Amino acid sequence: MKIVDSHCHAGLSWFEPVEMLVRQMESNDVDHGVLIQHRGVYDNSYLFDCVERFPGRFSVVAMVDVADGNASAELERWAGAGATGVRLAPVVRSPGTDPLAIWRKAAELGLAVSSLGTLEEFAAPEFAVLVAELSDLTVVVEHLAGAGYGSEPPYSAFRGAMELSRYDNTYIKVGGLGEISMRPDVLRSEFGFDNTPALIEMAYEAFGPRRMMWGSDYPPVSNREGYGNALRGIVEHPVLKGEADREWVMGKTAEKVFGTG
Repeated sequence: MKIVDSHCHAGLSWFEPVEMLVRQMESNDVDHGVLIQHRGVYDNSYLFDCVERFPGRFSVVAMVDVADGNASAELERWAGAGATGVRLAPVVRSPGTDPLAIWRKAAELGLAVSSLGTLEEFAAPEFAVLVAELSDLTVVVEHLAGAGYGSEPPYSAFRGAMELSRYDNTYIKVGGLGEISMRPDVLRSEFGFDNTPALIEMAYEAFGPRRMMWGSDYPPVSNREGYGNALRGIVEHPVLKGEADREWVMGKTAEKVFGTG
């Protein structure tokens, strides 16, 4: 089974240099990583340097300063350099007469949008309207739509965000169980969480395995359960019904969306 990490970070100003990520990938038999630019950085040069230095190992999701009047041109430049996606929050709008200009540019360039936001932003009717209008644009909801610690039944906001699944151009990223589970007060000799909300099961019911993809969120995951445990928490999750499900969630969906080859 080919494993693709659809959500990992590398950097020199923040996070870890790419060599640390490569080590984790090699140790856990991860074949490919999608490098996601972190918020506030619009010079994506380092990520493309990672692609050059490790041929075949990485794809890039870039960021541009949408408030800049040259954002569309910048996005086209990064797409020409090989970006396969752009990171936009659900509430991001372009200045000027067309507030969806940067979203339309991503669709024109054939880029996927990897979207980081809150449950409320993903569940907002305005975002559903955007997704419906730009039906030729692939939108990937990051981090289980922003769900995290403290999620409790009836999961109203999360259920609202899962309504995005009715649009065929939407996908969702699932990280390790540590993103949604409270860390035990005492770390026992056997790994495990005392209580994990049924959010992954709900995402599976809404999107299905062919529109779900695993992403480690390295290196922040190292402060939760660790890279290898985050991988195993999903690949061994009982909601996945057999090898075909695992192949899609752990690799094939990300390949389809981000063109990892």
